[in-house]
This record gives sequence, structure tokens and C-alpha cells, in this order.
Amino acid sequence: MFEKLQQAFWKALTPDLILETPPTAAVAETLLAPAVLEALGGADNLESQQRVALTRVRVQLQDAGRLDAAALKAAGVPGVMVLDGGVVHLLTGL
Repeated sequence: MFEKLQQAFWKALTPDLILETPPTAAVAETLLAPAVLEALGGADNLESQQRVALTRVRVQLQDAGRLDAAALKAAGVPGVMVLDGGVVHLLTGL
């Protein structure tokens, strides 16, 4: 009982750090449209994806060199923020 209470306490303090269930979503089950996925270098280039906010998706790429920023803008992504280590934030709205 104490462990459940302790886990609930830490989850309330840090909801994004303590997972109730391990992530089982495969890369094939994507949050991204097919055109956006192709602009990121294809499904095999994605390591992980996470919705960060209503207007932002965080994507971890295996090879950031395969990213096509022009194709992302053509696919309807108004903003792209590329960070070190293959991390890309896709700004999908205002």
C-alpha cells in the first residue's frame, strides 16, 4: 500500500517522468501524417516521437541529415526546430 501511495505522490509531482505503463507504441503507429513522415526521412529514421503540447511534437531521429525542412513546410508544418542529437520539434500550430 505504501508503494502505491509513494508512486502516486511522485507521479503527481512529475507526471511526465513516471510512467504507469511502459510505452508500447510502435513507430508504425505514428502521430504524424505520411507526408511529414517522409520529410523526416521515413519511418525507419524515427527513434521516438512524443506529443509535447497541443501544437508541438518532439521527434528523435536516427540520422538528422535525412531531414528535409522544405518538404516539412510543404506538408503543412509551419515551424521546425532542430536541436543537437537528432531531436526535432515540429511546431504544428500557433
